[in-house]
Amino acid sequence: MTAPASCSRRRLLAAAALLAAPGLSRAAGDIAGGKPITLVVSYPPGGGADVMARLIAPRLAQVLGQTVVVENKPGASGTIAATQVARATPDGATLLFDASNYAVNPALFDKLPYDPATAFAPLAVLATFPNVLVCTPGFEAQSVADVIRLARAKPNTLAYASSGNGSAQHLAGALFEQLAKVDLTHVPYRGGGPAMSDVMGGQVPLFFANVASSLGHIQSKRLRPLAVTSKLRTRALPEVPTLEESGLKGYEVLEWNPVLAPAATPAPVRAKLAAALRGAMADPEVLARVRSLGGEVFAGDEKAAAAFLQQQQALWTKVVREHRITRE
Repeated sequence: MTAPASCSRRRLLAAAALLAAPGLSRAAGDIAGGKPITLVVSYPPGGGADVMARLIAPRLAQVLGQTVVVENKPGASGTIAATQVARATPDGATLLFDASNYAVNPALFDKLPYDPATAFAPLAVLATFPNVLVCTPGFEAQSVADVIRLARAKPNTLAYASSGNGSAQHLAGALFEQLAKVDLTHVPYRGGGPAMSDVMGGQVPLFFANVASSLGHIQSKRLRPLAVTSKLRTRALPEVPTLEESGLKGYEVLEWNPVLAPAATPAPVRAKLAAALRGAMADPEVLARVRSLGGEVFAGDEKAAAAFLQQQQALWTKVVREHRITRE
């Protein structure tokens, strides 16, 4: 089937924008002798990291003039994939496509098979995604202030679900407790799906849900949103306030996807890959997809990505240690 003229024109304009990005060329062979580039995704197919990797892979292939493949290596909070990439030949052909647990793992694990401070060179943070604090529709709290009031009235009785110990949802709840000065009960599940089901069913009242996975349930009123975890409101839920707006100054929890190369990868190769990733994220279809999932494209180069990762690691190391969070 022939694509409509308007669609074809958008694709041509997007391709031109990608090729015009600084430092890019279509000369094959600049990276790893032209062999395929593998994005090693640290989580299973169908998850947020996998969706993002498969979204940008064809754009990278177009820009670099090389095949780009996605390989899922899930397990151990992303450390199996990270170990594989840390030990890979540093020629730019093997890249780590991770998620926000990358910044949590150094505090969550007593020992890692690689040194997180020296094993990788950050290339990009592709996009950031907020969570949304949702509750069972019949829950008595109508606002974050109500949640805090209830939690203070009966410490350690108000519960929130998560997709597991050390997960983004668990950490979001721990930071909430810290800033609100309350004590909640954490109920870990084996995955976000079962956790969300029990919140909708009324077994647990609260959940710091992923915006993309919870949006349909919010729209169908099976979940009620109280606040989003980003500094600014999300386009996906513009009427829902942020937690900072709701009184928790300094509260920000984001899920995000970094792309990293083995640390010894030559600087020119890293620069070309970083520019290609920024170009891929500038594609109008990619931008639209990210925003439909409640996210925003990260604005910044390799240095900004590295600084962001350091800030996130410092934040979550403090939260993990203060709350004595473990993987079990």
